[in-house]
Amino acid sequence: MEKENIRYQQGKKISIISILSNVLLAVLKISIGFFANSKALIADGFHSVSDMASTIIVMASMKFSETPADKNHPYGHEKAEALGTNILAVILVLTAFFLGRDAVLTIVSGNIAEPGSWALFAAFVSIIVKEILYRFTIKIGEEINSRGLIADAHHHRSDALSSIAALIGIGGAKLGFRFLDPLAGLVVALLILKVGYEIMRDTSYELMDGRPDKEKINEIRDLAAEIEGVIEIHDIKLRSYGPNYIVDLKIVVEDQLSVADGHNIACLVEKKIIKNSDDVKDVMVHVDPLSAHQN
Repeated sequence: MEKENIRYQQGKKISIISILSNVLLAVLKISIGFFANSKALIADGFHSVSDMASTIIVMASMKFSETPADKNHPYGHEKAEALGTNILAVILVLTAFFLGRDAVLTIVSGNIAEPGSWALFAAFVSIIVKEILYRFTIKIGEEINSRGLIADAHHHRSDALSSIAALIGIGGAKLGFRFLDPLAGLVVALLILKVGYEIMRDTSYELMDGRPDKEKINEIRDLAAEIEGVIEIHDIKLRSYGPNYIVDLKIVVEDQLSVADGHNIACLVEKKIIKNSDDVKDVMVHVDPLSAHQN
């Protein structure tokens, strides 16, 4: 429980920094975007708003995921983090749709004003701040193995890229190519859409108990094979629960072993895997006699 609380506190600290930064950036970019007539900067500002909302969702889902198992949720609540991250993805997709639609309508109408110089300054500041946030958030996310924080970090990186697009669009518009400003807004929307899709794809895979990478499966197999009495390991299945896995596997033992001996070997396999894998919370071992397995 102490380990889980430390994990949440680390995530909470970087999340609060992200929220405060995004509030300031959103106010800066949206207000200057309106006064400086920059569609690209306004779109980028709303990207920061979605960043702020997503960070709040990640914080809430991380907190809820640390709730201990209960009668109705015997495996715990760790999947709440993936669910919250999926909601984040939906917010991104919706944000991208509305920003993209507005940019297209502006381009089609041809009613495009030249953006003011302050828009360049706001976009430049955003690039610096968002890249710093990305680096800190991805570092903490990987340290505590939080898929939500890692997704939020990539959201920061996409915001930095969208600010670069906005900067190019605003600069081009000030040089006389006014269509570049709303076009940059459309590029920002597409970047947001891409990130939203990728996050939704990955978290949906986890929520549907998608198979993890082969490296993790091989690691489990190697640990189980070290136990004396285990002849073969097969049907290894892993399910993601937040930062942890639940493992199901079958082992093959000699026919002449008693039920008690087979049970003891299974317990040794379970303890070996949990002891040597920080991200495994539970192991279910099924014991097969050699003759049954061969048939």
